[in-house]
Amino acid sequence: MANTLDPMDLKQIITLHLDGYSNRKIGITLGISRNTVNSYMKLFKACDYSYEELLRFDDPALKELFPSHSTIDNQRYDELMVYFEGVNKARNHPGFTFLHHYQEYAQRAREPYSYTQFMEHYRRKYSKIKGSMKLEHEAGKEMFIDFTGKKLHVVNKETGELVPMEVFVAILPNSQYTYVEACESQKREDLISCCANALRFYGGVPQAIVSDNLKSAVTRASKYEPEINRSFKDFARHYNCVINPTRSYAPQDKALVENAVHLVYQRIYYPMREMTFFSLEELNREIKRLLVNYNTLLFQRKEASRRELFQSVEREYLKPLPSQPYEMKDYKRAKVQKMGYVYFSPDKSYYSVPYRYIGKRTLIHYTRTTVEVYYNHQRIALHKRNPAKGTYITNKEHLSSTHKGYTDWSPEFFENKAAPHGAHVLSCVKKILAATEYPEIGYKRAMGLIQLHKAYGSKRLDSACKRALAADTSSYKRIKNILENNMDKNSLFHQDLEENQTHIPVHQNIRGASAYQ
Repeated sequence: MANTLDPMDLKQIITLHLDGYSNRKIGITLGISRNTVNSYMKLFKACDYSYEELLRFDDPALKELFPSHSTIDNQRYDELMVYFEGVNKARNHPGFTFLHHYQEYAQRAREPYSYTQFMEHYRRKYSKIKGSMKLEHEAGKEMFIDFTGKKLHVVNKETGELVPMEVFVAILPNSQYTYVEACESQKREDLISCCANALRFYGGVPQAIVSDNLKSAVTRASKYEPEINRSFKDFARHYNCVINPTRSYAPQDKALVENAVHLVYQRIYYPMREMTFFSLEELNREIKRLLVNYNTLLFQRKEASRRELFQSVEREYLKPLPSQPYEMKDYKRAKVQKMGYVYFSPDKSYYSVPYRYIGKRTLIHYTRTTVEVYYNHQRIALHKRNPAKGTYITNKEHLSSTHKGYTDWSPEFFENKAAPHGAHVLSCVKKILAATEYPEIGYKRAMGLIQLHKAYGSKRLDSACKRALAADTSSYKRIKNILENNMDKNSLFHQDLEENQTHIPVHQNIRGASAYQ
């Protein structure tokens, strides 16, 4: 089944075209069919935008403009290549014929090639004469990268344990100017960090980064259309270059970096063989010192050093570095919960999204400082990353009107709500809020009290609150009972309270408290 080209691939096609690549070379560099590149270039020319404007488009807009498909079917081709391994082993068997094996293949395959294509693919895979060619490397075109097979070590001060360290090597093939750095692993984060440091060391960006089929660089290896790791592809987009993995089991594709690894063993590993390092920083400091000598050493036949060739020839062909360094980006999938939040598993926390996306499946792009939520390649939320565990990070613009009102609740909010209905209503609300230790309980009672004005009016509510305060109470139930029984309308009661008169009649036989002193 045909695969839709990623918007990043579309931008890489445009970038290479602006760099002067032909359609054929673009197809070879990106592992895409030349016909596919031709089709896209026709679409680019026919549209109303220039190449520079298309590069500034975001991914959803670019995908909507150019929904074309590539025509490569890797599964069908790989199935044929696996079958050829058995065919080639049987070549010297008496009675061997290609037709017999083709008939067997046609019965087994789900979508068999024709006999003509069957033979053509076989001849390409097992040509009789295999040779090698000398590759001419253009200045500023590529940067080869690799990890050494042998590792260096750092000593743990507390345990004395030898901790192995990977060694990253990068080389510009035209000048053979080399960069070396030790890191903790070959994982994606370390690979991207080392590549960024290498580009900063060179002071510019080549047109392509050539890697082997590391798991941290290539998600799915393929001779024609390898699938680049999303983070590594995003790194290349940031630096305005492309990733071009070599063929599997074809070290000749990056022979220079393979040779550079052997030279690193001689010029860097060997001088450090008796040294002991207690941190990665110490190790890289010594590598950097030895690397200066390595790059300034004269070639035997060129009468110039790697550094001199780089500065005099290759440096001017590199693209400028971006203004901001790349920040490592990673990805997680998450479904929007009923509350309107996505669960961010690395920090075990929650981030809000617009409530209309409840129930949708999203992709979270995150760095050390930001968290972005995307739905169908469109960003729907952007938050600063909060490393605290179990927190809810909320943007009030994402909430529905009902939820927004709830988040605004505070003592000041309810006091402002109560004030228009009378001074006694305001006093009751203040007493309710002051009497509860848990704020949310007081908020609910205060809201219930204020809502009574809808059934009885603000004037009666204020009178009922006045009577309740006189009786030293302010509960919602008591005030509601006063209103239901029309007790707020008893004017004598209020007059008695106001005049502070007792309900006991005056009589000469009744003595007061003074008679019992």
